[in-house]
Amino acid sequence: IAMATAAWYHRDISRVHAEDLLARAGRDGSYLVRDSESVPGAYALCLLFQRHVHTYRILPDADGLLAVQTTQGVQVNCFRTLEDLVLGYQHPHKGLVTPLLYAVPRDTDIGDDSSGGPASCYHSKSTVKYSICCMLNYFSWSTLLPLFSTAGEVIGLLNDYLFSELPLDIENVHKGATTLCHLKRTLGTACQGLNRSQCIQLISDYVNSCFSLFVQVKMVRYGRQTVSVDVDTGKIITYIHHFQSSPAKVRIVVDSHHNTPREMTFESARKRDAFCQLLQLMKTRHSQLSEPDVVSVFVGTWNMGGSPPPRSLQSWVTCCGLGHTPDESIALLPHDIYALGTQENPQGEREWTEHIKATLRSYTQIDFKQVAVQSLWSLRLAVFVKPEYESRISHVNTASVRTGLGNTLGNKGAVGVSFLYNGTSFGFINCHLTSGSEKVLRRNQNFVDILRLLSLGEKQLGAFDISLRFTHLFWCGDLNYRLDLDVQDILKHVSKREFEELMCADQLTRERHKRKAFLNFKEEKIAFPPTYRYERGSRDCYLWQKYKTSGVRVNVPSWCDRILWKSYPETHIICTAYGCTDDIFTSDHSPVFATFQVGVTSQFSSKTDLNSSMEKAWIELEGIEAIVKTASKAKFFIEFHSSCLEGMAENDSQSCDVPGFLKLGWSLKQLPKLLPIMSDMEYLQDQHLLLSVKSCDGFESYGECCVALRSLNGASEQFETFLTHRGEEMGSIRGRVRIHVPKDRRGTREKVYGGLDGTGPFLPSHHTDFEEALLVLRNVLFISCDFTFSEWFYFEKDPGRGHMSPASTRVPVNR
Repeated sequence: IAMATAAWYHRDISRVHAEDLLARAGRDGSYLVRDSESVPGAYALCLLFQRHVHTYRILPDADGLLAVQTTQGVQVNCFRTLEDLVLGYQHPHKGLVTPLLYAVPRDTDIGDDSSGGPASCYHSKSTVKYSICCMLNYFSWSTLLPLFSTAGEVIGLLNDYLFSELPLDIENVHKGATTLCHLKRTLGTACQGLNRSQCIQLISDYVNSCFSLFVQVKMVRYGRQTVSVDVDTGKIITYIHHFQSSPAKVRIVVDSHHNTPREMTFESARKRDAFCQLLQLMKTRHSQLSEPDVVSVFVGTWNMGGSPPPRSLQSWVTCCGLGHTPDESIALLPHDIYALGTQENPQGEREWTEHIKATLRSYTQIDFKQVAVQSLWSLRLAVFVKPEYESRISHVNTASVRTGLGNTLGNKGAVGVSFLYNGTSFGFINCHLTSGSEKVLRRNQNFVDILRLLSLGEKQLGAFDISLRFTHLFWCGDLNYRLDLDVQDILKHVSKREFEELMCADQLTRERHKRKAFLNFKEEKIAFPPTYRYERGSRDCYLWQKYKTSGVRVNVPSWCDRILWKSYPETHIICTAYGCTDDIFTSDHSPVFATFQVGVTSQFSSKTDLNSSMEKAWIELEGIEAIVKTASKAKFFIEFHSSCLEGMAENDSQSCDVPGFLKLGWSLKQLPKLLPIMSDMEYLQDQHLLLSVKSCDGFESYGECCVALRSLNGASEQFETFLTHRGEEMGSIRGRVRIHVPKDRRGTREKVYGGLDGTGPFLPSHHTDFEEALLVLRNVLFISCDFTFSEWFYFEKDPGRGHMSPASTRVPVNR
């Protein structure tokens, strides 16, 4: 009882919420205690010092005594209660970075609307109670009662909740609680004893009821901003614009022909993004597409250090840890594709893949299908897909490259998997590059060798390195690039979470800026500590000294483990998470994760193209100029490749204005008319042209590029881009292209992911599983709310009917 009333005990709030509370407190020594997210029955002590939140685990032993995991060399103190523990650590020199000085209470953020004005009415206890009662009333219990042994059992549970526990939930909400824990427990008790089919019926009714609430939205209100969304009269949100200068602000266009755009400012960028995720989920769920426009992809990399993995890898595959992590309400949603790369993996292929599938099954209840697994010594890459998408996967290829001693040993190298998902090509690469702080050039060469030698994708694209063979290419692994900085300076910046300052010393960042490695690849901003080299068994400190027979080797903390990607121009791809785990200790590396929302094309078929008499589309190249880095005087030609056509043309002009470079030209007469295999604009806008400039003597490529057809709408359009070859910039190319499409074939449709400005994150598409829908809607609606309770669903009583009906709603900002 004493602990429950302690101001510093925050129960089951999230790690992010705890950090926000401490950041607002702002004083060194501010602290709070919350339940551990990863270890049942354990706690987390969160302590603010020098703008960094230090988190210590509080673990119970076999006798129930509590101990704090502090720095090494400090005597472990055991306490019988949390209160004794907190009192004990209010003194200095106990192993914490600073004593516990200022307790951060639960009720630190009541809000700005405390004056009793219009906004404050949303916090009234009677209104909240009325909302919950209406929500329960709206849930059609009449269809559920037959599932239980006696109707009285359910009614008794509800009565107990409404009259005994509902006031406690309301009180907790006003104190800042983020869950209705008593309601959650009541529903869990009600479901006990049901078999799977009964649970599905229960969930089905729940989901349908919840969606009925959404589609009857009349008003969406946030603070002092109001947006009309009247579904019944056809007014819908058509566009959302994100402000780069104000990350927590959006402009919403509602039925742009009749309504003025409205702007809304959220509490944080995280809450704004989660709101956009909710809208994207609703849009996808209500679309009538038989195939998705967007899929969710998980990519993970982990150097296992030769040690067996822990029993559970859930924190890795659910992106739980440090960095850019997903909101708790969507973290457990299964992704459509999983690609997991490991280095120094001691397990065999079968044992490892079964471990992954068991982990995915444990929290998704889905038996993911293995697309492929590829190994090179202890290097592994395994790719899985949802069962309903297995039929869409084709043209699966695997390959490996050795980059060890003389490119013959497999202790270093890369493995890859590629496939087609409908009409979209995917490539995944997992690599382990040369180690050592001083071997930057060798790592750059490893990268080039992998680009050149890894045999993935379509064979006819042999002239192009693998960075141009796929619509979307994901590259992960222990790249082994280090930080060129003194270890003490690194540790100081890490303790202050000054990651941007450290990135200036990151070798990979420098090499990319110099265009020496991973040319034109992208990487999400790093907001997590260096993932190497930790002491095994904990994440409290870096073990940067390595003792060998030849002496002491210094391995400064570094971001060795990275995930990058490269996609064709004008394709849809957004990185929605990038971080590392903080609870997997078996290796000296932490697992790293990234998730993406990726645009895909459907299997397009056009029956009209089967009729040879029908008018066909064609692509006309009106002229191309290229500047190529070469001293060769040979004649050159240009090749065109695409999934919809092929062609080639020899250049008709050649000059040398700058030593070491050639200026090449192709006129309209010299260039071929390209005939795609389908003539529909909707199909053509998803296609790309790959261009390769080759010499006529050796047929070697001197530069390649990719041109998108999406922006070509009939008028002559200019393109200009760089030429690259084997990861190196080789010049530039520009030209004009016109696409001719018959009038009756110019129809297109907006993609499901359209209208959200292309900058916000999106949810995995097509959630047909009831458990998934329940998870989403339970968090979205009322069970788990990481927002002020003013963002709630409101109902008013219909005086004419005498029962409660949804009349106006307030949608949670970050759900």
